[in-house]
Amino acid sequence: MFENHDMNLTSGIAAFEAKHFARALQLLTPLAQQGDADAQYRVAIMYQNGLGAVRNEAMAEKWMRAAADQGHALAQHGLGFMYLEGDCVDKSGAQAASWFRRAAEQGLAGSQTTLANMYEHGEGVAKDLEEARKWYKMAGFDPPPPSPASGEEADS
Repeated sequence: MFENHDMNLTSGIAAFEAKHFARALQLLTPLAQQGDADAQYRVAIMYQNGLGAVRNEAMAEKWMRAAADQGHALAQHGLGFMYLEGDCVDKSGAQAASWFRRAAEQGLAGSQTTLANMYEHGEGVAKDLEEARKWYKMAGFDPPPPSPASGEEADS
C-alpha cells in the first residue's frame, strides 16, 4: 500500500512540476484526503491559482491549513501569505505573523524575512526593530541599522 502511495505521490509531484495540473490534481487529491501534507500543499496551490481546476478559495484554504497544521513549512508560509494578502481568507496581519513564525522557526528563510519585515514596519505585530533584526539575521541578511528616528543608537 505504501509503495502505491509513494508512486502516486512521486507521479503527482512530477505532473505538478511539469505543469500538468489536471493530472496532478487527479493523482494528489486522494493522497491529500488520506492526510499527506505534501499532496495537501500542492492541491491547495492548484485550487488557489485555478491550476487544473477552477479557482476555489474554500478548497485552497482547507488544504493549505491541513498541510500547515501538520507542520509543513511551505504550507505554513503559504497560509501566512493568504492571511497577509486576504487571499482565500479574511485578511489578518496577526494570523499571518503567527503562521510565518511557525515556518520561520523551521528555518524557512522566506518566512524569516517576511516576519522580519512585519516587525520592522509593525504590520500584524507590534513594531520591534530588535526582533526584526533577529529574524533578518536568521534569514542570512545583514540586519538594517537602527534608524535615528527610533531613538536607538547604532553600534559603533
